[in-house]
Amino acid sequence: MPTPPNPAPDPTSAPPRKVPRRQWLMPIGIALNAIAGALIAVPVVGYLLAPASRKQRRADLDWVSLGDLTQFPVGETRLATYRNPLVRPWDGDTGDIACWVRRIGTAQLQVFAINCAHLGCPVRWFPQSELFMCPCHGGVYYADGSRASGPPPRGLFEYDYRIEGGRLWIKAGQMPTLASPPSVAAAGPTKGCSCA
Repeated sequence: MPTPPNPAPDPTSAPPRKVPRRQWLMPIGIALNAIAGALIAVPVVGYLLAPASRKQRRADLDWVSLGDLTQFPVGETRLATYRNPLVRPWDGDTGDIACWVRRIGTAQLQVFAINCAHLGCPVRWFPQSELFMCPCHGGVYYADGSRASGPPPRGLFEYDYRIEGGRLWIKAGQMPTLASPPSVAAAGPTKGCSCA
């Protein structure tokens, strides 16, 4: 049987075209540049919007309750904890901050940051010797928080406090440091009792 002749090419159908590499690489390059631009823009936008978030953060520097004043007997120094007002949900137990409360009189107190003024190690209170001692480098503080000996350059940092409704409140939104003492760090009035 004879083989049929090859059909003649259809003049209306176009031959299959090869897509040039440049044509399909161009959209991929544009997409990658858009992603890189977005990654660079996020921190820039965050920087530009930071002043607005600073106002919110300043509102977070609020008074925090340490509990009833009856928890702190006159003449004693007790450990107290509070929840940091600037915590995030994933902070867990690290959002709980300790401080030392020394009650001198019925309305006169001192609230010390637990951190040593040298390198920030937690200090311990020893009631027998009436001293705060730092286990890291041997810093020692008197009961009033002033420096007794060792490498710390100054006494313990104190929080601003107030007594309101039989409760002790401290301005705890920011840790006091040498760069920002309590009254500047907490952006509040100077330390003392506001009871009338």
